[in-house]
Amino acid sequence: MRSNPVTAVATALCTGAYLWFGGRISVALAILVSYGIWHEESHKVVEEKPQLPLDGAEEKTKKKHTCCGGKGGSGCCSSKNGDGGSAHACRCGSKKNKAVEEQKKDTDSYPVAVDFTQAFKPEKKKKSRQPKVFSKSMPAKKQNEAPKQDNLVKSAMTVSNETLLNSQIYIFYCTLQGAAERCANKVMAKLCTMKELKHRPILLNLDDLSDIDDYFVNVPCDNALYLMVLPSYDTDCPLDFFLQTLEENFHDFRVDRFPLKKLVGYSILGIGDSESWPERFCYQAKKADHWIARLGGRRVFPVGEVCMKYDGEKKIEDWTNLFAETLKDDEPMLYEYDESVEEENENADGGEEMVDLEDIGNADGNNSTEIKQMVAKNSPTYKTLTKQGYSIVGSHSGVKICRWTKSDLRGRGSCYKHSLFNIVSSRCMELTPSLACSSKCVFCWRHGSNPVSKNWRWEVDDPEYILENALTSHYSKIKQMRGVPGVKAERFAKAFQVRHCALSLVGEPIMYPYISKFISLLHAKGISSFLVCNAQHPEALAKICKVTQLYVSIDASTKSELKKIDRPLYKDFWERLMQCLDILSTTQSHQRTVFRLTLVKGFNMAEVMSYADLVQRGKPCFIEIKGATFAGSSDGNGNPLTMQNIPFYEEIKAFVRNFAAELQRRGLGYDISAEHAHSNCILIANTKFKIDGEWYTHIDFDRYFELLNSGKDFQPLDYIAKTPEWALFGNGGFVPGDTRFYRKGKKKGPEQAEPTPKQTVETAGSIEIA
Repeated sequence: MRSNPVTAVATALCTGAYLWFGGRISVALAILVSYGIWHEESHKVVEEKPQLPLDGAEEKTKKKHTCCGGKGGSGCCSSKNGDGGSAHACRCGSKKNKAVEEQKKDTDSYPVAVDFTQAFKPEKKKKSRQPKVFSKSMPAKKQNEAPKQDNLVKSAMTVSNETLLNSQIYIFYCTLQGAAERCANKVMAKLCTMKELKHRPILLNLDDLSDIDDYFVNVPCDNALYLMVLPSYDTDCPLDFFLQTLEENFHDFRVDRFPLKKLVGYSILGIGDSESWPERFCYQAKKADHWIARLGGRRVFPVGEVCMKYDGEKKIEDWTNLFAETLKDDEPMLYEYDESVEEENENADGGEEMVDLEDIGNADGNNSTEIKQMVAKNSPTYKTLTKQGYSIVGSHSGVKICRWTKSDLRGRGSCYKHSLFNIVSSRCMELTPSLACSSKCVFCWRHGSNPVSKNWRWEVDDPEYILENALTSHYSKIKQMRGVPGVKAERFAKAFQVRHCALSLVGEPIMYPYISKFISLLHAKGISSFLVCNAQHPEALAKICKVTQLYVSIDASTKSELKKIDRPLYKDFWERLMQCLDILSTTQSHQRTVFRLTLVKGFNMAEVMSYADLVQRGKPCFIEIKGATFAGSSDGNGNPLTMQNIPFYEEIKAFVRNFAAELQRRGLGYDISAEHAHSNCILIANTKFKIDGEWYTHIDFDRYFELLNSGKDFQPLDYIAKTPEWALFGNGGFVPGDTRFYRKGKKKGPEQAEPTPKQTVETAGSIEIA
């Protein structure tokens, strides 16, 4: 509707009439407001419509002026129609004029949608350039990631073109009861039947390796391929040392990052008992596989997991056959890799370690802080040791009645400690606060059934608890002897008052963190202490408190022999031995010290002069020389000894005479003093214990406790006692009044008081059975 004066006047008249006749003021105002709004909108439409043709005319005029200088553009532009609706773009206009034209056009046509969109063109250009900038930064990112990929290639994703049949196969095994050795022999026998193999496989026992690093840091040859047959035990065993060594090598910055990448490959066959120990089934084989892969080894065949309880022999054969077929495959092999290697490389670059939520607080994981028991009651070690006659005290201590305790109760003689040092066997308690040891001696009674470790890493029982329960267990075993024929009543009664404690038995007692406190508790009860250590823990030895007698085992005189016979876990075992000798001659020179030599024929009986060097350095009070005792077959238990390695007593005496002569030649002041022929044992003592031509190697225990309770410093010569005639060297060392027992019931007459060497060994074994 178009507004005009007539309409306005009519509206005003109507409104006035309405008001004049009584209309409401509110209604009138509403009408006026509505009219005003309508009038304003109509006015805007009237103003906009005339501008459209003008806009077009101005645009046509400006185009003509711009292109042709205002002369109609006939000379440079073609136009079929004079209305400008189809004017062509100018071909001669300058860029400057075009810019002015575009700027004016944008100003005049701002409300138009097309011009509004054009205002964002610069923004679109920026977005289109953004990928170019991003693409320039991509090479830098790839360059940062390249080292990780390279590491993966070197450590895991190596493509091998080696002919496996041309490799030198090494079959490693570790065994306690012999099952792993039998399996390794089966694998060996199968591989030896393969005519395609260029080299005969080599079978090696991990416990017999002089140095693990010779094979797992330095690869023996360029074409070596490792096959390992590993059992798993739910307790500490020698295999733990091997796994610990692999882990230490991985974290040792001095060792090449991937020393085992030189191998052609490796594979592991694990055996175990999935029924009795399902959660620990083949776990040590899996650990070995884990660490060998971390060290750069390349898996050529999956890890075998065989339960020996159900058709294990057949499964071993099947696995071996599949492995043999794999060796015949000459196709290039892409080795499997461990994703954890990639994670480690990411963490090494400074990134934060990513942890799955379900792994947090997982007590069964590798990061668990839970401390386990050394010998748990449900472990095979516990069953093995208790079967051997041990009473396990707490979680890491043990007590056992010695066969000589039983012998002395029956009046059949005491052990060599009685003749040499005045320790009565029937009143002696054999105890160890640590069943674990840091060596795996070839002459060990336990054949590796006890745990091994370099340091303490288990729960710790209180010394008061250990002592009280050890005494209870010892007395309980003594009570069992009351029905045994021949037990002497007076000795049986005194046996319930322990007078001596031999801290040896098995394991390494000095590893126990509270060993000094435990010894103090023994002394508080009037029990003498005889501590035996293997000279591998100099820190603990230097801190040890006052003991009645301190033993240090010197099982060999040279580094190579010591490694062969003791098989220590520490790599610096010889340096540790030297430190302990220095401690004995300085810090612990106030102690009554003893070097204990256990002679094994074929192992440590050749270097007398080297033994003299050790004595000259350590300056012990006594040197106790004893022949090794045969403790059973060597089949499958890691103990290579046979009866051929057990020296005869005549051989022991010949060694001692040569030894004493060398010490005297050096002017060190030692001589042969006492013996116990029945135990193949002889004592060399410092001549300061020979007073007025008589030996004083025995101990006055009452005097010892008197001096100890006084709180004053005292020396070994302050509590000595005279050595009885029967204990002196040349008199046999058998206690008068006791009855000698012979295995076959052949009692000897006075002219045959000293048994032959062979009879001595047999008699020693018979007393334990009796």
